[in-house]
Amino acid sequence: MTNAGSLAAGNLFSGLYISFWLPTVVLSAALAIKLPSILKLWRDPMLRAVGGLLLFACAVFVFAAPSTIAWTNRVTGVPNIAAPWVYSLLTALSASWLLLVVHWRNGRSDRRAQTRRATRWVVSVYAGIVVALWVLFALADVPVEQTRDLDTYYATTPFMREEILLYLIAHTVACSVTARLIWNWIRTDGLDAWLRWGLRFLGVGYATNLLFSAAKLTAVVARWTGHDLDWLNTNIAPSAACIAATLVATGFIVPHAGQYLQERWRVRRRHRKLKPLARLMRTVAGSREPLALRATPEMRLIRRETFIRDALLQLSRFLDEDLRVRSHDAALALGSEPGRAQALAAAVTILDALETKRHCPESEGPGDPDTTYLLQEIQAVSQALREPDEIKAVRARAAVPAESMSAHE
Repeated sequence: MTNAGSLAAGNLFSGLYISFWLPTVVLSAALAIKLPSILKLWRDPMLRAVGGLLLFACAVFVFAAPSTIAWTNRVTGVPNIAAPWVYSLLTALSASWLLLVVHWRNGRSDRRAQTRRATRWVVSVYAGIVVALWVLFALADVPVEQTRDLDTYYATTPFMREEILLYLIAHTVACSVTARLIWNWIRTDGLDAWLRWGLRFLGVGYATNLLFSAAKLTAVVARWTGHDLDWLNTNIAPSAACIAATLVATGFIVPHAGQYLQERWRVRRRHRKLKPLARLMRTVAGSREPLALRATPEMRLIRRETFIRDALLQLSRFLDEDLRVRSHDAALALGSEPGRAQALAAAVTILDALETKRHCPESEGPGDPDTTYLLQEIQAVSQALREPDEIKAVRARAAVPAESMSAHE
């Protein structure tokens, strides 16, 4: 590409810049979500690796922001000292990716020795890279401060050239290995749906991270050959890094947030489905169920279930076991599935018991009713109460003597 072409491309992508603080916020949210589990299960190396990954990722974007780079240089009084510091954080982040890979692949107890060896190898190699980064910076001559385009500005400077290449290679290798493992894991069977979606975000995030490395390396190599593709370094690479970090953070958030929201939805749905039976039981209890505005959805569900079961126990002496059996047979004869037939029979029996209690409060139901099903399957019974036409049909058929039905049929 000619210099004119490079300038045109640079102008075209000059507006393509994503704030470093966006991924910082998302990464911080992911860390906050994972932190309770990490602290509770600190001995779990997998969780420690995830915690380290998110912590280093947050640190990278905080210290890689141009304003923070300028502040670091000013506070220390050393031009461009922010460079080896950010490179070191990025290298530590790359190591945390590989440690996560190690524990994912070798997490079984029979591979603990292999896991420990791989962990020591990763830590040793990447710690050595961090040391080398600082040594190379000490040897390099980088007097002019650069807050956005240091990699290309010093791409041909002795020792700084090697430092830039070293951190980019370390980043690319770690990212490639992690991305490959995640995409292999996505294809395995038996994964939870939310975990699979989280892995997809992680996979796309690490693939986008490769774009960061590719843009940086291309811009650096272009400088080596006398060309100017600095816009890849100043616009494409930072934007790719921000998008990648946001996707990776989302990948960690999705399984937890998805499962949490799904569980909340399940609890609220169960609570709502119990409403017909709870409303019916008010006539037995003589009051509404306890209501606390600040109670959690789980607590409200428990209170509604307890209210219903207590009222059913009060109603139990009015239950007609013979009517329940006849209603069950009637529901089956009308084409209901066995489970649905049981629920309809229970609903018919409850409605009959309420009428008996209303008209003859001192009477006793015939026989000794079995309340096990009623107390255990209140969800199914409550759902059956939503279908008054079905209950009416079952009730009418159950009211006909068996001999009459046989003769009619």
